[in-house]
Amino acid sequence: MIVTHDLAIVWLTWVGLHWIRYGFPSSGPLPPQADFWSIETGIVVLAQGLVFWRVGLYQGLWRFASTPDLWNILKASIGGIVVVTLAVFSYNRLAGVPRSVLVLYPFVLAGLLGAPRLLYRAWKDSSEQRQLSATATRVLILGAGRAGEQLVRDLRRTSAYHPVGFLDDSAQLRGAKLHGIPVLGTINQAADIARKTAARLLIIAMPSLDATSMQRIITACEHSGLPFRMVPRLKDVLEGRAMPGQLKEVDIDDLLGREPVVSDWRAIREWLGGRSVLVTGAGGSIGSELCRQCARQGAKRIALLEFDELSLMRIQAELQRDFASIELIPILGDCGDRAVARRALDLSEADAVFHAAAYKQVPVLESQLREAIRNNALVSQTMAAASAEAGVSTFILISTDKAVDPVNVLGASKRLAEMLCQAHAADSHTHYVTVRFGNVLDSAGSVVPLFRDQINNGGPVTVTDPQVTRYFMTIPEACLLILQAAAIGSHEAVYTLDMGSPVAIRQLAEQMIRLAGKQPGRDIAIVYTGLRPGEKLHETLFHSEEQYRRTAHPKILQGIARPVDARMLEERSLAIRKASDDYDVDALIELLRDTVPEFQPEAADGDADNAVVVKFPSRASRR
Repeated sequence: MIVTHDLAIVWLTWVGLHWIRYGFPSSGPLPPQADFWSIETGIVVLAQGLVFWRVGLYQGLWRFASTPDLWNILKASIGGIVVVTLAVFSYNRLAGVPRSVLVLYPFVLAGLLGAPRLLYRAWKDSSEQRQLSATATRVLILGAGRAGEQLVRDLRRTSAYHPVGFLDDSAQLRGAKLHGIPVLGTINQAADIARKTAARLLIIAMPSLDATSMQRIITACEHSGLPFRMVPRLKDVLEGRAMPGQLKEVDIDDLLGREPVVSDWRAIREWLGGRSVLVTGAGGSIGSELCRQCARQGAKRIALLEFDELSLMRIQAELQRDFASIELIPILGDCGDRAVARRALDLSEADAVFHAAAYKQVPVLESQLREAIRNNALVSQTMAAASAEAGVSTFILISTDKAVDPVNVLGASKRLAEMLCQAHAADSHTHYVTVRFGNVLDSAGSVVPLFRDQINNGGPVTVTDPQVTRYFMTIPEACLLILQAAAIGSHEAVYTLDMGSPVAIRQLAEQMIRLAGKQPGRDIAIVYTGLRPGEKLHETLFHSEEQYRRTAHPKILQGIARPVDARMLEERSLAIRKASDDYDVDALIELLRDTVPEFQPEAADGDADNAVVVKFPSRASRR
């Protein structure tokens, strides 16, 4: 039917242009070219039909006719007049064919072919919209740019959504229409316009916005009380975290209020390319992402050292699937076991060791002092010593900002680990680098998965204190910091990330509730439970004696490690190991406090009402 339609349009165009040129039948006799049918007309129809077929005009569907289809029609029409002219010239030297007909033919033909297709699509779209508007979710789109226009096209192909309007801050677009959908107002009017249009969903169609602007738009969406989604960024699509055309929830890292830190991948590739690395805790949130990043940046061999067999299987299978050319060495074992550590280093012939294995839950470790010291400090010392013996070039200890003026067992044990690793630097060719993290969004055991589970279960969401704040970084940012610090490779350096301003946990909880399409206090309650043992209101990023300065990477800060007494640490570490083997908690307490003198196990904000004292036995009571 379509082929017949198009060939009929060819006939109508050719004969009709001759009628117009010579006058209609009522005005007198017409030349042979204007007859209803002739050999010449047959040649034109056949030649043009062959061009249609050759150009691929019938591979598209009228239902989805668009600009590329119209362009295809125009190319077929222009190509057709060339072929028609040659064919008719071969037949009768173009006798009686006006030049005006040859000039007008491709444009008239393109118009007559394109118009029915567009009208058919408009009719189908209109019919479907009438059928769907009663049942589909009414959607308000924030952003009337290219992403918004493409979003409308995608939404109209589904039965679930019905776009009712755009919001955009551009004054030039006020009152304009895109695909028949009006621009109703500005972003700040989202709540009012959503109510007037009975919208049930907001979609942010501005994937290239910076973090500050995204914060403003998210705030406007939150004030509307409606659920909202966003068009994925191109980067997320290219890296496989989102599908083209797929709406995604606003990620919690979109709420950081700062630009994600951009990596200097060239420096990282130059340092990492062709190297062999060993990652301890390879199945954890940080360890697994480190393995992925090392694989992407050209590591030739990755040794996966992991205590949990399921986590080891999972990361090994993922890396084998995504990076088939990289040599993987899975090692199941405790990296605190000297034999395991030596075996892993022998097998991997590692140039660099990323020590990510650790315990990190503050409230749990407050009552598990022995395990905290053993796993966070003594295990780190074992790996550091084994790395030096194996001739490893760089040893990277992953620490925490809680090691700065620690008030809890986690921070004190991590500070002890930093000191023990640093003690090896004096008489070793291995570069010992310490990297300190803030709170890592969406890592195992972090506050974000906890809040998400509480929201999914209907609440309440538990926050320790309405004033508590934390520095946050994403898992990719954390791994960037590790790799960038390793690439810089200064001996005995301490690195941290410039994470901007701290985030209030109360606000984080409220935003996560709104992201779930609910209202804080109305749909999901927030309960304040008081600071837990070992917690303080505000964290500190830097120690006053470490003299932090900016590096070649503008967002990574490097500090000079504080000097340590290597001989004293060697003696204390032997005593700590003996106390750990004997499970002598009292001795471990005293040794920890003596070795890390800045450890003050109580709340550091000075607020008596919020102070939480970790009750260690006094020296007098132990005696």
